Amino acid sequence: MKIHKSISVFEHQRLYVGQHNFKQTHLEALLKLNEYHDGNYFEPIAKGIKFNQYVGVIQVDGLTIEIHPKADKDDADSKWQGVLLNMLTACGKLKAESSGAANVKRQHLNLLEVYFELFLLEVEGLVRKGVIKNYRKQTHNTKALKGKLEFAGHVRKNAVHKERFYTTHQVYDTNHVLHQVLFKALTIVEQFTKGTRLSNLSSRILLNFPTVDKKTITAQQIKNIKLDRKSNSYKDALELARLIILNYSPDISSGKEKMVSLLFNMNDLWETYVLKQIVKACEGTGIEVSGQESKSFWGSNSLKPDIVLRQGTKTLIIDTKWKRPQKKSASVSDLRQMYTYCRFWDAEKAMLLYPGDDAENKFKSYLTDDYSSHIKEGPKEMEHQCKMGFVSVLNDNGDLDKRMGAKIIRLLELIG
Repeated sequence: MKIHKSISVFEHQRLYVGQHNFKQTHLEALLKLNEYHDGNYFEPIAKGIKFNQYVGVIQVDGLTIEIHPKADKDDADSKWQGVLLNMLTACGKLKAESSGAANVKRQHLNLLEVYFELFLLEVEGLVRKGVIKNYRKQTHNTKALKGKLEFAGHVRKNAVHKERFYTTHQVYDTNHVLHQVLFKALTIVEQFTKGTRLSNLSSRILLNFPTVDKKTITAQQIKNIKLDRKSNSYKDALELARLIILNYSPDISSGKEKMVSLLFNMNDLWETYVLKQIVKACEGTGIEVSGQESKSFWGSNSLKPDIVLRQGTKTLIIDTKWKRPQKKSASVSDLRQMYTYCRFWDAEKAMLLYPGDDAENKFKSYLTDDYSSHIKEGPKEMEHQCKMGFVSVLNDNGDLDKRMGAKIIRLLELIG
């Protein structure tokens, strides 16, 4: 499929039929995609859609829609273009040495092409080194009795041919689930790279790829794959294949358009990015950092603060928010959440962390009657502190701020 048209938008932006190259057929396809994902990606509006916090790229019926992150609606659009690729790389969701990612602005590549190229190069490397063989079970007619005789099937199929045996036996070849998953992803990539710079590469790899059964691949099948020392080299290719297969939606609109999407939740991406920056900043400081610690709250429900830091006997909580609070005031629900975290983790300080200009917000203290497991006498009066923190995502040059982790630590008043 040759791409002729492209639309560039930002999260929470509105897109209407008739704008740019956006047609009614595209709208119907996107609404159907949204249904498949529990309405998370967009909000339907009259003759259009309003994007949520999901960013990435969607390709449908000759149209590519790129959705960029944007922390502040008042910022210039150009400031935030290209940020997603850098953030994905920093979070380990995109290889830093990817030539496609490095040249994304110069060659006008989109995120989908970058991931397609990475996948094709990974598979090409596997084919060049020599694909592996695995044992698998096969049930069919043979001229020699081997494995387990399937008696009912043997009677049904070989009433005339007495010289044959219908058996289930092991074979050792390249037609196994690893290659079936990669082949499925390769066929999807071929559809969406026709007429592009990746077309020849895609066709060449498919030509050299081993012959395997064409099967429907499910998320559970991919999840159940266990790699060993022999197949560990397939790890990166399988992860990229999983992304491609699970985000492919054939015949999603009226049986005509095929769609592929690669969307990331900016809330999750921001949390992962902040965690990695803090871990890097705390190396060698004696501060322990962990993400998504869990404690039982009510029945099967649990509490999970985004980031927990420990310095000696001190415990501190960070909850990341990819949004700009109205009038720079935290919502009541967010404050209640932080209060709960402080009580369950016996935390001295908690901080709601937002993207934005660095601000000198001071901690506000409040007293609570907490029960401490360390004091058997029962409840004691404890002082908790909470603050709102703002940290710049980009530096003055428009790149991701590599000092972000250190700035966050200073906001917590741990290190001067």
